[in-house]
Amino acid sequence: MEWWVVFGAFILGLVILLGSGFPIAFGFLVMNLLASLVFIGTYGLQQMTLQIFSSIATFTLTPIPLFILMGELMFHSGIANNTIDVMDKWLGKIPGRLSLLATGAGVLFAALSGSTLANTAMLGTVLLPEMQKRGYKTPMAVGPIIGVGGLAMLIPPSSLAVVLASIGHISVSKILVGGVIPGLLLGTLIGAYVIGRCIIDPSMAPRYEVQETSFSEKLIATAKYVLPLGFIIFMVLGFMLLGIATPTEAASSGAIGTIIVTWVYKRLNLKMIKASVIGTLEISVMVFMIIAGSNTFSSLLAYTGATQGLLGLVEGLEVSPIVILIGMQAIVFLMGCLMETVSIMMICMPIYMPIIKMLGFDPVWFGVIMLINFETGFITPPFGMLLFVMKGVAARISMKDIVYAALPFVIIEIIAMAMLITWPQLVLWLPSFVQ
Repeated sequence: MEWWVVFGAFILGLVILLGSGFPIAFGFLVMNLLASLVFIGTYGLQQMTLQIFSSIATFTLTPIPLFILMGELMFHSGIANNTIDVMDKWLGKIPGRLSLLATGAGVLFAALSGSTLANTAMLGTVLLPEMQKRGYKTPMAVGPIIGVGGLAMLIPPSSLAVVLASIGHISVSKILVGGVIPGLLLGTLIGAYVIGRCIIDPSMAPRYEVQETSFSEKLIATAKYVLPLGFIIFMVLGFMLLGIATPTEAASSGAIGTIIVTWVYKRLNLKMIKASVIGTLEISVMVFMIIAGSNTFSSLLAYTGATQGLLGLVEGLEVSPIVILIGMQAIVFLMGCLMETVSIMMICMPIYMPIIKMLGFDPVWFGVIMLINFETGFITPPFGMLLFVMKGVAARISMKDIVYAALPFVIIEIIAMAMLITWPQLVLWLPSFVQ
């Protein structure tokens, strides 16, 4: 059977299953089961079982539940909320100060929670009412929160980055560290857009009187509420950069550090621990099933010759490798308008990674670009997840206005991807220090 027939059958079957509302992980497992029977026979079922077990029985995936636990503890304890007041003290009378506050807080929360949905919901709940009270127009109130919400996908501790690394067989520590500078770059671009637009059109974010705070009060508040959280970030990111810990050990350190900080702030109790552990278990089981399904899918593509056929097709194209890369990203971007991010990752990564290696691109660099593209899908209409999260937080704002507010930040994400493609060292410089 021709490779393109096999490949087309795989993709068509997945689209039908996922489009019918089948859960992502189960959809892949059902498709893998049918493909094993059709192309390999009953022996394929035995091989599929072994593949599922081997794909998740690895220490590489241990950081996932630990990072998720960190985010759950942060979310249920609310210890990160105090940092908003501290950052507010430092901003003074800068144009669009509340939108900038949302941007800065979003970057910090991304480095603490690793959850895009929780990040957006928390910022929207805490800051949006104050923005509306101060007369901020919807694009400047809602837009920055949506734009910065997805950074948790990129900045460690990002569970999705670990999943992508596992599916794409990329170094976990390097892809986690590689997301730091691009994450800060995106935060800077969003902040620059906010300031620029507020200078051009001051009515977007009307200025108001701000209570003066002494420098000593700012320092005391920073030491009390921000430094302990910086300590947690250092335990994860700093330990990996210094070669003190592996990703698993760094994730363990971060989880322990989070527990200690919540105890110091007197937020640690049995109810909070129970809710955090249950949330961690639910998300972790789902993630591991997704990884098992995607890795088995990758093996079946290789066994049936679909991977080699696709590589031969790409190799025969008389175009620049960069053009092929841009085409691959364009496909992911279009899929992000219509499909859920994890589904896109499971379909594309097993197909894309052999092509990327054949073209000679760095897998870590490519993985970070993919994460930004997935992040863009979270804020792209009509099915961007963060758009619906914001609608849930701001029920009185129409979905049309929310989509309009998000569009400039889609453009900012595309600009960031273009910068990373042009200057790969923005991604690869920090990972070069990882042992």
